Amino acid sequence: MDLVLDFLSSVTSVALFSIFLFSFLFLYRSYKVSHSKEAPIVQGAWPILGHLQLLKNSQKPHRTLGALADKYGPLFTIKLGSKRALVVSNWEMAKECFTKIDLAISNRPKLEATQHLGYNGAMFALAPYGSCWRQVRKIATSEILSHRHVEQQQYFHTSEVQAWIKELFNVWFSKKNESSNYALVELKQWFTQLSFNIVLPVLVGKRYFGATNVANEEEAQRCIKALQELMRLLGVFTIGDAIPFLKWFDFGGHVKAMKATSKELDKILGELLEERRHKRSLSKKIDHDHQDFMDALLSLLDETPIEGCDSDTTIKATILTLIGGGIETTSVTLTWAICLLLRNPLILKKAKEELDAQVGKERCVRKSDIDKLVYLQAIVKETLRLYPPGPLSVPREFSENCNLGGYDVRNGTRLILNLWKIHTDPNVWSDPLVFKPERFLTTHKDIDFRGNHFELLPFGGGRRICPGISLGLQMLHLTLASFLHSFEILNPSSEPIDMNETFGLSNTKTTPLEILIKPRLSSNCYEIM
Repeated sequence: MDLVLDFLSSVTSVALFSIFLFSFLFLYRSYKVSHSKEAPIVQGAWPILGHLQLLKNSQKPHRTLGALADKYGPLFTIKLGSKRALVVSNWEMAKECFTKIDLAISNRPKLEATQHLGYNGAMFALAPYGSCWRQVRKIATSEILSHRHVEQQQYFHTSEVQAWIKELFNVWFSKKNESSNYALVELKQWFTQLSFNIVLPVLVGKRYFGATNVANEEEAQRCIKALQELMRLLGVFTIGDAIPFLKWFDFGGHVKAMKATSKELDKILGELLEERRHKRSLSKKIDHDHQDFMDALLSLLDETPIEGCDSDTTIKATILTLIGGGIETTSVTLTWAICLLLRNPLILKKAKEELDAQVGKERCVRKSDIDKLVYLQAIVKETLRLYPPGPLSVPREFSENCNLGGYDVRNGTRLILNLWKIHTDPNVWSDPLVFKPERFLTTHKDIDFRGNHFELLPFGGGRRICPGISLGLQMLHLTLASFLHSFEILNPSSEPIDMNETFGLSNTKTTPLEILIKPRLSSNCYEIM
């Protein structure tokens, strides 16, 4: 009997202790939750959908979120269905993100686009933070994107730009108006074709556009169309990204479009890879000094495969990342630069005066001239400030609980950096929406965009900063300088150039860019190109 009483007493004690411990933990958690300080939540969330309706109105998402920052402050929360997203809108909070908690925000959320367009996360721009991402990014940086490699490619870049200028000159010659001596051209496609001719030979050994490449143009047009659709769809937020249990309904048909685009791009890349493997099988010796990036990837991954990563998928995904980043970003930025210059003729005049003073009209622009073209470099900076290629950075995801700006942020919360809002903050930039390149020669002359100054982040920041900055800047500076040096340009309409934006992953101009051009150099310059 005593044993039974002792046993019951022990059980009772354990039960009471368990109840006490559970109650303590519950009260502690409740106290912690009630005393946690979260960033302000935007009012007007709909049941289930949250704030998705805010991102569906006629205004572009970066401008909508920018207006909300004016109301709620530089850190605020929106609900994207069942998910929460923290929106960062000033440079102080961006600095804290990329210094204090950079590791915790280096992950990517797994979105429908990541799965269907990004080879299920194999594209290193969309890949989750981890070993595969580090190794692929390291290969891309060392083999093609390093400053040393970009410098080695400068002669090739210069020759491609000069060939492009000569082609434009031939177009002018065949289409010029006899009375005005100007010819009408659509410049967006020309920028795209030039970007293809600079990027593709380095990546896959092919030059698609030009008088000697007619056979490749059909393949190139397929690739351009699919690539443009890729960039558009990467900026689409599907219902499945916000409310996972509704993903099967595919409202708007976005997932269907993603699958079709992915299939087309995979076919193009697969053909290139199969062609390259075939060539390598016929060659007795690989010339490592003259191999392109696809050859380098094949050699590296054949020798040392990346654990957990399929080699063919890694090659196609990495090539696609670099094509998208190198071509779309460059052509979009050049398009906005020309639009801004045509809307600001005095700035255009100053740019031409600098080119005439530093280069003259008897020869073409060389890479060595760029360092002396400080006003042109300021024009590029100001263009990237007002029209960053991705006005909302690629979404990130908190991998652990954090404190940012005095607010508690839960693990799994998405992070959106509104780069456009940071770049147009009136506390940093006077006349923030006005195109004023001079600011980078005076008040902001020490600000660069390599992730060291958080007021200007067109290429992002932290450990996931865009690795192609050197290549991108070389292409931008050389192309813009050569074009402005070679041609007089005019707006063909009495109305200002249309500046409407089409939002996707990149911020493209909605309408074509039709302008009038005529040569401004000595005629022999075009003959030697």
